[in-house]
Amino acid sequence: MQSGNPALGKNTFLDAASGAVVARGDDVMTINGTVNKTGLLLVLVLVGAMYSWSHYSGPASMPGLYPLILGGAIGGLILAMVTIFKKTWSPWTAPMYALVEGVFIGALSAIFDARYPGIVIQAVGLTFGVMAALLLAYRSGLIRATEKFKLGVVAATGGVFLLYMANMVMGFFGHSIGFINGHSGLGIAFSAVVVVIAALNLILDFDMIESGVNAGAPKYMEWYGAFALVVTLVWLYLELLRLLSKLQSRN
Repeated sequence: MQSGNPALGKNTFLDAASGAVVARGDDVMTINGTVNKTGLLLVLVLVGAMYSWSHYSGPASMPGLYPLILGGAIGGLILAMVTIFKKTWSPWTAPMYALVEGVFIGALSAIFDARYPGIVIQAVGLTFGVMAALLLAYRSGLIRATEKFKLGVVAATGGVFLLYMANMVMGFFGHSIGFINGHSGLGIAFSAVVVVIAALNLILDFDMIESGVNAGAPKYMEWYGAFALVVTLVWLYLELLRLLSKLQSRN
C-alpha cells in the first residue's frame, strides 16, 4: 500500500534498492541520514520564507508578494515533479525545491499574518507539534501503519484531492464548493478533517522511509525521503493556516 504522499509510491524505496548495486556501510540509506537531511531542507524552507517575507512592509507592498506566490508555487511544482520522476537527482533538486517552496510559503504567510496577526506562529508551532507527537506515537507503536490504516488514509487523501480539483475547475466558471473556503461551521469542520488527513500521512511517510532503510535503499534516497516528508509538512502547514484563519474569522 502506498503513502498518500504523491512523492512516496508503493515501491518507491524498494525499487531504488533493487535497481542499484548498493554496498554495505556508508552507501545505504539510514534513519539518521534522512533525519539530518530533513532538518537541512527545513532550514532551506525557512531561508526562502524569510526572503519573501522580507518583501512585505505594509498593505502597499502586498501586490509585490503575488509574483512570489505564483512563481514559488509553479517552481515548487516543477521541481517536485522532477524529483519524483528522477529520484537520483534528489540530492540537488530537493534543496532547490525547499528554497523555492519556502519563497511561496513566506509570501503567502505574510498575507495571512497581515490579516490575522500571530496566525503564522500558531500554524508553525502546531505543524511541528503534530509531527513530533505522531513520530513519538509511531516509534512507540501506539499508532501502527497497518494495511487497513494505509487504505483509509490513502482513500481519504484521494477524496480531498478530487474535491480540490473539482473546486479549481468550477472556479474557472465562476463557481466553487462553498465549504472548502467558507467560514461556516461546515467549512471549519471540513478544514479540521483535512488537517487530520494531512497529519496521518506523516505516519505513512515514516513507515515508507523505515521500509526503505530496512530494504537497503541507496544513500541518495535519504534526500528523497526528506523531500517527501517536507512535502507533507508543507501541506499540513497550509491546511493549518486555512483552519486557523477560518476560526479567527468566526471570532
